[in-house]
Amino acid sequence: MLKIFFGDMPKAIYNTEVYFKNKYKDNWLIDPITQEMIKSIDKSTVIGDKVIDSPYLGMIPPTALSGGVKTLILIRNEPKRVFNASTCGDNCADWLLRLAENDDITVNLNHIMDFGKNFEVYVLNEKKKVDNMRDLILIAGKYV
Repeated sequence: MLKIFFGDMPKAIYNTEVYFKNKYKDNWLIDPITQEMIKSIDKSTVIGDKVIDSPYLGMIPPTALSGGVKTLILIRNEPKRVFNASTCGDNCADWLLRLAENDDITVNLNHIMDFGKNFEVYVLNEKKKVDNMRDLILIAGKYV
């Protein structure tokens, strides 16, 4: 299940750009789920473990991916860590839910992310399951 903590969270890794740059491993790009995330979010194709073909930027290294994709890749590969997912746009919401289908994943958010209509998350601030945007917005509004 996806667990969300809204607002400042001391344990969260906030600077996902720097963390990714220092912790990224080449074999992360070989993973089919990672390749699917990159295709879905950045509209780019993984060519090899160090090269991505971007329709906007040409051939790029993994460090040139969007902040949202980098955060998703970190969550996929280090699921026990808590990352600030505020670098993720709404286009990452389905991926966060998907990554949390088989494992509990905790993210920190400092904005209201649109999870659509069919979802279930656990908001740590309130110790409450939420399954609709109205309730999520009411809770998030207290903390962000």
